[in-house]
Amino acid sequence: MAQNVTKGLLCLLLVLSFKADAQQDAQFSQYIFNGIYINPAYAGYREELNAHAFYRSQWVGIPGAPQTMSLAIDGSVHDNRMGLALQVVHDKIGAQSNLSAYGNYAYRIKLSEEREEYLALGIGAGLVQLGLDASKLDPGNINDPYLTGNRQQSLLFDARAGAYYTTENFFAGFSVDHLAAQFMSKKQSPSLAAIVPRPHFYLTAGGLVPLSESIVWKPTFLIKDDKGGPTSLDLNSFLLFQETVWVGASYRTAVRLYDKPNLQEGLTRRSAVVGMVEVYATPQLRIGYSYDYTLNRFQSYNNATHEISIGYYMNRQRTGKKVDQMRCFYF
Repeated sequence: MAQNVTKGLLCLLLVLSFKADAQQDAQFSQYIFNGIYINPAYAGYREELNAHAFYRSQWVGIPGAPQTMSLAIDGSVHDNRMGLALQVVHDKIGAQSNLSAYGNYAYRIKLSEEREEYLALGIGAGLVQLGLDASKLDPGNINDPYLTGNRQQSLLFDARAGAYYTTENFFAGFSVDHLAAQFMSKKQSPSLAAIVPRPHFYLTAGGLVPLSESIVWKPTFLIKDDKGGPTSLDLNSFLLFQETVWVGASYRTAVRLYDKPNLQEGLTRRSAVVGMVEVYATPQLRIGYSYDYTLNRFQSYNNATHEISIGYYMNRQRTGKKVDQMRCFYF
């Protein structure tokens, strides 16, 4: 037992050191069913008021492994021309914790009178609270000036922006997070050891392919990059049955899009495979679960990753209409 705990702690330390130089945003799988988490321009896309929450426990069995919780509420106003959203995320890994809250605004431009074609431009602004509990660390130097006291906290203003293009059966989006936090942090005390978020870029696209009267296929991809760590690629494939049940899988790996001279050589590219199911228990209530299985060297030290989500859609009614008139069920 002690040997397993020791391995787990060693593994987590390696992960933490990698996280410091790589992507810092919380990792989660069910962004596919609520794009507001990665793009403020998604606000109001569903053209209805809805709430969505998820909880993610990553690398179960490793002490101090990441845990993420989030709540998002969004809707549209002014004849669906504008979208508004509130998003709160709490992410914890080891001694480090981040709490962020953003208000998001999107302006939706109708590009065609003949079909459902829109371009949404979105911005978000909010606060990020960075925390570090030094009492959970065992530094080699007890006089380390960066690890004084029991808990360090820093509150930073932050901003995000994005664009989101949609038709009846296709979508594409580009966004960037943490536009301001890195600059605001320069005004903080230099003794703070918490890692300051830096800009993260997201590029995503996908579509809907009706296979029959009752089955729809949804292939998508997501590229994530922060110009420091490995560029991450998610390849996703889902099937919708009877407008009620989504079943799908994702493959997450690193890709080389451009040279990063400070990136460590020989890193394992493949990261995880994900199985996911989303069920509309009622037209208003959606429940989701995903299971991530690690493919890299850490797979023998943890019991995979579990993520659950709940979505509630106000005033939704089952219409029985076909795919081209049911965008709200898909993205």
